[in-house]
Amino acid sequence: MYIFIIQALLSPVSKHVSVLVGIIGGFALGVLVTWLLVVLIRKLKANVPPGGTSESALILNPDQIRTELQKATHYYVPSVKNWIFYRIFLDGIPETEEIPVDSLSSILQKSYQCNFCRLISFHVRRTWMLDKFPDVNLSGIQCRLLSMPCGCLRGPFYPPPKFRCYRLHRYPASRATARSLTIYLMQEDAFKFGRPTDLHSRRVKNTVDIDLVKKWIKLCQENHGDECHDVWRMDGGEDKDLPKYVRLVDVVSMTLVPAPSGCRYVALSYVWGTVSTEYRTTTDNIAERSMPGGLNTATFPETITDSILFTRQLGLRYLWIDAICIIQDCSQDKITQIQSMDLVYGLSYLTLMAAGGASARDPLPGCRPRTRTLKQHIEVVQGLHLCVGPPRLREALALSVWNTRCWTYQESALSRRRIYFTEQQIYFECRGDVFCEDIVAESKGHRLSNSFLRRSRGEYFPQADLFGTYMGAVNECTRRNLTVESDVVDALTGVTNALATGFRLGDPARVFYCGIILTDLHHALLWQHNPHTPRARRSLPKGSSLPLPSWTWAAWRGAIDYTSEHRYLGIVNGSGEPSVVETFVNSWYIVDHSGATVQLDVRRVSRIVSIPMTEEEKSAYSPPSGILDPTELILDIHRPLAPGTLIFRTTSSHFNIARRGFIVLSRTATLGVCDEQSLGHYLECVLYVMAVSQNEGLMQRVGLGVIHEVSWNASRPEEKVVFLR
Repeated sequence: MYIFIIQALLSPVSKHVSVLVGIIGGFALGVLVTWLLVVLIRKLKANVPPGGTSESALILNPDQIRTELQKATHYYVPSVKNWIFYRIFLDGIPETEEIPVDSLSSILQKSYQCNFCRLISFHVRRTWMLDKFPDVNLSGIQCRLLSMPCGCLRGPFYPPPKFRCYRLHRYPASRATARSLTIYLMQEDAFKFGRPTDLHSRRVKNTVDIDLVKKWIKLCQENHGDECHDVWRMDGGEDKDLPKYVRLVDVVSMTLVPAPSGCRYVALSYVWGTVSTEYRTTTDNIAERSMPGGLNTATFPETITDSILFTRQLGLRYLWIDAICIIQDCSQDKITQIQSMDLVYGLSYLTLMAAGGASARDPLPGCRPRTRTLKQHIEVVQGLHLCVGPPRLREALALSVWNTRCWTYQESALSRRRIYFTEQQIYFECRGDVFCEDIVAESKGHRLSNSFLRRSRGEYFPQADLFGTYMGAVNECTRRNLTVESDVVDALTGVTNALATGFRLGDPARVFYCGIILTDLHHALLWQHNPHTPRARRSLPKGSSLPLPSWTWAAWRGAIDYTSEHRYLGIVNGSGEPSVVETFVNSWYIVDHSGATVQLDVRRVSRIVSIPMTEEEKSAYSPPSGILDPTELILDIHRPLAPGTLIFRTTSSHFNIARRGFIVLSRTATLGVCDEQSLGHYLECVLYVMAVSQNEGLMQRVGLGVIHEVSWNASRPEEKVVFLR
């Protein structure tokens, strides 16, 4: 099978369409092939055996069709209108042989008389919203056609040429092209090429095919084993029980019940939005709702009622919904339940992601009739059914309000199996597969099978690297919205609990403090404000008079980044995991919530020198050594140290950069940096430093940067015990 992409190229002479670089184009349909197909059909009729029909010959002998058309001309001739679509879908169009098509404006003009142009026009008009912006200048946008492999589900035991699968892919970034239009061949035409229907497009129905969803779940259960059963190394997988204090909705008896032992349940992830609060569970209605029939769906918004309906359709009995299963006006119940979100979502049999609405009042698209508008456009071109499909999963989520909410990140990341309800269709995702309604991808396949759908994933949690997983979660969450901005730590608690469990770090309360991972404190402190985010402190949590410590990212509003040292040096602009090749703090202490000063178990990193050091390197920065004396853990400020105060020994110096003090944290792995005046060129000569302000001996974080160690040594730094709050 081939999946084709029409690529729109921006002409250098057009300045008015630069904002449209990368959108779709197409080409005109010719008539020569129609004549060729008529001749072919007549020839096949002449070869039909006695008692047969031309129709049966076409169905039973796809090789005949292919053989005859392979004798025809190549898939295009100098005139664009003479393309043979059968040859195009049979052989594909290599990137090196991409076909120049036509201008985008010309394609739109021909859409009323050309089916293929209409296919492209439908997508372009919808994507660019040309009805709302009719004056957009499309001149200068030229379109090209090419194909690239999209995978194969059946494995190598089929002849590769016969069952080769392709899709068209966007050009490399260096070619300055826009996002591309993908064109699929419908599954009903697969037989014409002697291929299975795998990875062909199928028709999306008005309502979700529940049997198809059950098939996806079954394939995951049978084929993926521990990969999906034990999502983040929970030790027990699906057999592990929810705590009894977790409540579930019994969708049969319509009551709230303590989670039964070993039950299979569905969890819901959705956007609350601004809807009436009467559907939520409170201390006033919890007793009634715990009685059979006590849940009155007449007061429930559509997202809730549809999730109950879908759970029943799956043949499952239990459902977890935060607004129903947590007592919303009981702070103690909320704290207890929030601390268990890693279990609630991690142990769910399936999680429903309501990514098709902006609030709880919106339905789950496709769950019931007339709850979604089909956006699949199909045209018949030279007897082939071609389709412009909905976006792939990642693109569909990027368009959703659901994907902008902070709480929904962990709800997706922690779930073993996910059904995403979007405006276009539903998608199934687990660690092993991605399925959707508009692409056939349900073959059990061979272990070497692959599918382009798997390259468009939602969340993949956790990664193999602990800090990389943590860093990605923090970067993602701080870019999302919160109704109550002080909830940011709570919204990530499920993730931090899962990391502590999955990587066997111990009690999460001892491993994480205000969102910072303490076991990797040398790395965790190296966050930086996103340059496009105003630098301002978060509002205080309700009932709290003490702000979060300045050294944690959770204390500050907006997006943050963990960036590599190269960004500070101007080598690259992107983010990346910071590199620490040597830690300089021997012992870290923190004032805990009880006011006691306790030592932290922080991973140390020692510098490894593989080549002999130069004399200059031997005289490089040397950190203070030795542990702190108990008397050094006390600051004479005539009041107790606030919880969250970090205490450690390092060196400190002053610079005329915003008149701030600086403290050294660690050495980074930057290669090839030089100091022309003193050291010349050598490796790992850059130090991470934190800019701080100071008041009554207490320091607060101001910013982060790097400095050449020669410059640091030249500043005559002083050894200092730091009290960082």
